[in-house]
Amino acid sequence: MPGKQSVQAPPAPASQAELKARLKSATSNFTPATQSPAPSGSKAPSGQDPKIIGGTPAAVGEAPWMVQLFYNDPVTNQGIFCGGTLVAPGKVLTAAHCVAGRDWTKNGVILGGTTEYPLNGDLHGGQLVNVARQWSNPAFDAGALTGDVAVLTLAAPLPYQTLQPAAADESVAYQPGTPATVYGWGRISSTNQDVSMSLLKATIPVQADATCAAYYNQAPENSFVAGQMTCAGNPASGADAGTVSPCNGDSGGPLVVGNRIVGVVSWGREDCVAAGSYSVYSKLSTFAGLVGPRADDTDLNFDGRADLFARNDATGEGFAYYSQGITIGNRYSLGDWRGYDLVRQADLDRDQRQDFVLRTTGGHLDWYHYAAATNAYAHQDLGGGWGAMKSVALPGDLNGDALTDLLAVDTSGQLWLYPGKGDGAFGNRSALGGGWGPLVLVGKGDYSGDGKADLLAQDTSGKLWLYPGTGRGAFGNRTLAGSAGWTFPGYAATGDVDGDGRADLFARDGAGVLWLYPGNGRGAFGDRYQIGGGWGGYSLIG
Repeated sequence: MPGKQSVQAPPAPASQAELKARLKSATSNFTPATQSPAPSGSKAPSGQDPKIIGGTPAAVGEAPWMVQLFYNDPVTNQGIFCGGTLVAPGKVLTAAHCVAGRDWTKNGVILGGTTEYPLNGDLHGGQLVNVARQWSNPAFDAGALTGDVAVLTLAAPLPYQTLQPAAADESVAYQPGTPATVYGWGRISSTNQDVSMSLLKATIPVQADATCAAYYNQAPENSFVAGQMTCAGNPASGADAGTVSPCNGDSGGPLVVGNRIVGVVSWGREDCVAAGSYSVYSKLSTFAGLVGPRADDTDLNFDGRADLFARNDATGEGFAYYSQGITIGNRYSLGDWRGYDLVRQADLDRDQRQDFVLRTTGGHLDWYHYAAATNAYAHQDLGGGWGAMKSVALPGDLNGDALTDLLAVDTSGQLWLYPGKGDGAFGNRSALGGGWGPLVLVGKGDYSGDGKADLLAQDTSGKLWLYPGTGRGAFGNRTLAGSAGWTFPGYAATGDVDGDGRADLFARDGAGVLWLYPGNGRGAFGDRYQIGGGWGGYSLIG
């Protein structure tokens, strides 16, 4: 039985005393007019200001995924306040202008589980947590406010419901006139700097790109970038009366249609009520391929880069090899791993600790995972009969519920989908078709760049095929990911190894050389990197 899951301990969460001190500093020092500015300090281009005027209170439990982001700049002693959305228990989607250029790991704190603003340090039953890692879109332009999306990784998962971003192929939600709801704690008037003490919401119509451009792209401004941005709301009246709009402090919060995040509050006119103006949001369908991988990047040593497991055939000893980008570091012993003939990495319960799904030589499936109740790793038997499966893969979320699913091919060549339940178990399987018997299933993550988990399959002629996930429990038409030479005796698909947000693939050739194939985000791979030789004695990799 495995001795341990990983030798690397997760980053220690900050103490509650430290988190409360950060919260106190941030809430004491910010000026609401600039609490969610672009990184330059206040205004976006041409007098625009990141930004619920005219909102109504959101009921308790209506938006459990809403969180509050507080940051205190240690140099200027200025506090910053933004909104965010839990897209996974340990992941917050927000705006890049709230994150870029700031060290949220040292100076930020997240508050979840409450609709109330923490006045005088009262958390109203909410929970504080610090940030362990941060990612802001590297293409974010602080001047133009294009690419305005970011993802924060929390030091510990929060026990609240999550909300998922719109898919890359989403179009219906952006049709003009579609009702959308925006949430936030931002300014409630253009005439003063007071933020809301309770979570507010407003239902506003999505506007056509042409409508937004007609207002914002009058020369010489040209600040609305279709595709990168979407706008919503009726034209502002010029005053609080007759205006419904997000404002300062709402930055980073979600615009929601049909229980999907279609936009992230980005910018608007300064003071938020300029006659004829609209609120502008980062268009999430455009950024699905960037956000998706960052929301599901659990690994063995908690740095966001996928790692490798390998077992020595002669001794049965298992090893973790931590990613160093396009190579791997020194190995670390994980103890005795004899008795298994298949290993896959996947975070089945979304607790931000990597799990192993193992198949015993007796045909049982075993979930090896962290058990919070005992603060130790534990085994859970998922049932027998899996020895008859010719191929098993855990590509990620295939049906759009943000939980990892399992694929298996039986002896007749039928492909089965086992939907993950979020607790290590799987629901009732569904058939996805026959003819899969000759194929070897591999893949973990998004290879096509649309934010959806895909499947790779090697055929008997040495071709590697990409089956693009639809997010609806099925696959689109396959395309070639590799035209020849894919006859490797061993594969390990662990996710994004080099940290660029694209899923990669390890392959071991017949001479015992291990290769890394970096995904290009377009359904194929870049030039491979040689990891090294001597891997012939490691038949179990994953």
